Amino acid sequence: MHGPIIETDRLILRPTAPEDFDAWAECLADPVVTKFLGGPQPRALAWRNFMTMGGSWSLLGFGMFSVIERSSGRWMGRLGPWEPEGWPGHEIGWGLVRESWGKGYATEGAAASMDWAFDNLGWTDVIHSINPDNLASIAVAKKLGSTLLGPGELPAPFAGDRVDLWGQTRERWKARR
Repeated sequence: MHGPIIETDRLILRPTAPEDFDAWAECLADPVVTKFLGGPQPRALAWRNFMTMGGSWSLLGFGMFSVIERSSGRWMGRLGPWEPEGWPGHEIGWGLVRESWGKGYATEGAAASMDWAFDNLGWTDVIHSINPDNLASIAVAKKLGSTLLGPGELPAPFAGDRVDLWGQTRERWKARR
């Protein structure tokens, strides 16, 4: 594994690793989890998505972290820095397994990854691309101190999907921390 390991009170954030794939594929096959993430993916497509994240870590030095629950060692999802070609900004995003919802893991992990991105990637701002119907993710963005920036445009294959951009500057983030 190449990349940082970040520990919070309840989570370990680390780059994706081969042993994460089965849980990753199961997560991306769940239609409830993926409702606002492009829909369920068959295992072969989840593999490509998984390899894209590994490639991002390898080529760019960042990507979404695998989220590991410290108490159980269980893979709980992925979150963190993400900026594919044509993306509207430096994103800190999240997607967690259903069993982890409502526990504050997305907020805890996203906050730690925002600290890391601002301190190590030199980012001066972050966004969160959120479907306006995704009230749970909007609540996470608000807990992080992000504000609604307005409607956004994502590149294909998400072009035309409804998305609002939430975000904040590094200075605002650091002032809150």
